[in-house]
Amino acid sequence: MITQSSNRKTQNYNSNVKSSDIKIRAYELSLAIIRFINDLPNKRAFWVIGDQLLRAITSIGANIIEAKSSSSRREFIKYYEIALKSANEAKYWLSLIRDSYPELKIKCQKLLDELEEISNMIGSSIITLKGKRKF
Repeated sequence: MITQSSNRKTQNYNSNVKSSDIKIRAYELSLAIIRFINDLPNKRAFWVIGDQLLRAITSIGANIIEAKSSSSRREFIKYYEIALKSANEAKYWLSLIRDSYPELKIKCQKLLDELEEISNMIGSSIITLKGKRKF
């Protein structure tokens, strides 16, 4: 039997409305990148870059989820820091695709914009967790 709360979570993953839940946003971006990579031209450079992009983008969500099982605050922060590093790496790979294949510029920019928002959410969480607010 599916409970109402688990049904709500499933609906959030499929929703077009932007969620403030970083886990959902990271998951949805991973799905979008998987579809994007599958549509890339069948050229060697895109195989390599696409593979690196896929590893980096899926690492973001995986580390956010793994942080939830941390045994300490320090470990939790470390997983978020790794997620942020993966986001920065993904920005690099997406930018390479955008700049080397002009036909994909608009699509890449939309993905980069979402990735930037997720990066900002992760960075803000790290600052809050460390207790270092910038004024």
